[in-house]
Amino acid sequence: MESEDGGLVKTVEIPGRGRGVVSCKPLRAGQIVLRDSPILLYSASRLTNQQHSSYNYCNNCFRNLQQQQQQITLLSCPNCSNRRFCGSACLSAATSSSHSPWACQSLSRLRDFPSLHNQPLERHLQLRFLVAAYNLAFFNPSHFQSLLSLQPHSNRPDNVDEETQFLHSVISTLCSPSSNTSFFDLQLTSTLLAKDKLNSFALMEPFSVDGQRSVRAYGVYPNASLFNHDCLPNACRFDYVDSVDANNTDIIVRMIHDVPQGREICLSYFPVNWDYPTRQKRLLEDYGFYCQCDRCKVEANWSDNDDDKDDIVVDENEVMDDDEGEEQVDDDVMEAIQDDVDSNFPHAYFFVRYMCDRENCGGTLAPLPPSDPRPSSLLECNVCGNIKKDEIVDADVGGAS
Repeated sequence: MESEDGGLVKTVEIPGRGRGVVSCKPLRAGQIVLRDSPILLYSASRLTNQQHSSYNYCNNCFRNLQQQQQQITLLSCPNCSNRRFCGSACLSAATSSSHSPWACQSLSRLRDFPSLHNQPLERHLQLRFLVAAYNLAFFNPSHFQSLLSLQPHSNRPDNVDEETQFLHSVISTLCSPSSNTSFFDLQLTSTLLAKDKLNSFALMEPFSVDGQRSVRAYGVYPNASLFNHDCLPNACRFDYVDSVDANNTDIIVRMIHDVPQGREICLSYFPVNWDYPTRQKRLLEDYGFYCQCDRCKVEANWSDNDDDKDDIVVDENEVMDDDEGEEQVDDDVMEAIQDDVDSNFPHAYFFVRYMCDRENCGGTLAPLPPSDPRPSSLLECNVCGNIKKDEIVDADVGGAS
């Protein structure tokens, strides 16, 4: 597993959890432990909707084209002229990979497929993924093998359901990119769909104040996929799709707080403020397991009368503003929270310190990467991008100076 700094983390087999990522040495808050590039990207738009907002994006790097109109000359794909790219580099990269003549021809044929027009968005996305995956099998076998190596490791033939059979019947109408007449295989289609379900990451639209965010694209990241879930994660992932960086679709995983050597590094697969029933339902439906993390064990034992503990809300009267308008947490509140941490409420401290308090956000805060031996006193939200001071670090630094 490649990391930002070789030897920071490694992949191991964890009893009862499959593969996971653990620290090779003590890790600091804000430290980058992974920068991962996608082996496969595909649009989150319906195949049959030519007016979808995805036409505002480059079809290779998925940057917002409207934000760059003054700096770029839009180029069209020679294989499907209605696709736009933000420059020659993206066009060249796409036509040699995701926008191969075969992939473009296949997507065009699927748009005209009669039975797709009334299908839900999920079927359109699954077909986009299958085209991208079969295209990968022919044009980049090494990346295709990386895709196949991801969980789940196998899918038995008798587990092929009607939905998969329908998707395979559609994908099999496409011309094969090779001379192999059995290029499209039902069992392989089933396996690929399972890989997509368990390993795809969504590249989201920017945060909006109404809390509604749509997905711009989906990607499969072979190393980021190895992180297991925890409802109180010690790391979180960031993406900067609209940045000017060359590798703008990379996923970056940063530590939320310090961890010792040998500790598993976990992400949360959804916003950390979801309640216990919602979390368990999503994990079972999407990932096939019930979570047994420390937080879930506590919340599972709460009585029905304690439902109000599912979402932690800090009383606004317990949070003070200083003269400059920066949010500060009262010492008495922090002491009470620490008491909860030591007893039956381990996530109260996490919510106060590491959950974004911007309305309708629900993102997780992680320190900026440290530039010296001291921890960074600035926290960044992985959803809205808001930067705020870490009052606890500020207090520690102030007291030590």
